[in-house]
Amino acid sequence: MPHYSRLRKVVIDVPPEAHDEEVRFWQGAIGRPLLRLERHPEYHGALLPGEAFGLLVQQLEDGESRVHLDIHTDDLEAEVARLEGLGAARVRFVHDRWWVMRDPAGMMFCVLPDPPGSLDDTNAQRWD
Repeated sequence: MPHYSRLRKVVIDVPPEAHDEEVRFWQGAIGRPLLRLERHPEYHGALLPGEAFGLLVQQLEDGESRVHLDIHTDDLEAEVARLEGLGAARVRFVHDRWWVMRDPAGMMFCVLPDPPGSLDDTNAQRWD
């Protein structure tokens, strides 16, 4: 099924004890405030210049620090199926909204839905 997707964010995952220091560091590194997301307070984020790419710092419940990527799409199931065809695997569905997946090398990434009409030939890759 034709749909669009794009690499949208880099997410820095850190344990609770490192979260505040990590937010302060990345605010200084990118020169922008990382604001707490209202719907998901475990995240602090900002769009980077040009507003096409974002940075998030996520406070983990447990686990070690790592970095993961977020892919956004206008058709969640079509994009997840496409990525599975390339060798990715579904790990879990989060907040009834997005998929956490694992790439062929075992690296985690997320696939999130974007609002209808927000992705097109000017800002995303079309998949037929």
